[in-house]
Amino acid sequence: MNTWITTIDGPAGVGKSTAARMLAQRLKAVFLDTGATYRAVTLAAMRKKADLSDVQAVITVMKQTRFEFMHEGDVLKVIIDGQDCTQDIRDPRVTQNVRHIAAAPKLRTRLVKLQQAFASRFDKVVTEGRDQGTVVFPYAQFKFFLTADPAERARRRYEELKAAGKEVEFETLVEQIVQRDASDENRSVGPLKPAPDAVLIDTTAIDAQGVVQKMFTFIHEKQHGKGQK
Repeated sequence: MNTWITTIDGPAGVGKSTAARMLAQRLKAVFLDTGATYRAVTLAAMRKKADLSDVQAVITVMKQTRFEFMHEGDVLKVIIDGQDCTQDIRDPRVTQNVRHIAAAPKLRTRLVKLQQAFASRFDKVVTEGRDQGTVVFPYAQFKFFLTADPAERARRRYEELKAAGKEVEFETLVEQIVQRDASDENRSVGPLKPAPDAVLIDTTAIDAQGVVQKMFTFIHEKQHGKGQK
């Protein structure tokens, strides 16, 4: 693959999607929201009443469903069987169930291939997820791993859902984040962890602009040979 790739990994609520979108704009690159691909499969399986813990049942849903992922500005547009589901995949129920898809090796393998195929269509891509720099694009030119305090991550998610008119208990969000972290970190395939060559950034006390500036500066200096002894 000749695509120039920057990966941004990290747990839920650290600001990966926002930072990736903004960085992609600054770099004039295409944004790949890999979480949207997992959410799309989760939503399709839920709508078809499939047992999400039954890998073969979900694979059957994937084979019977037409998924389309299109680059539209700074948004990854999700089309399922001809229907725009870009907003539907953000439903809290999908968020709660996506772990079933993410934890299944056979499903992850299929989604990794899908993500790689999407990236191959473009010259420059900024992608975010849980294992982009370790599994999906280990050869990426630049890799970042974002972290943040769980309470701060829950607060951000709470504000995001509130702005979308969806009510949820703050304590419930904290619990879901802790459970999601444990699931992501302990799964057998594509566990949540920084790539050995990833740059770590704690976003707890930094806004999105600050995070993007750190990444942009790092990339710029590396490309122009600055900051090297």
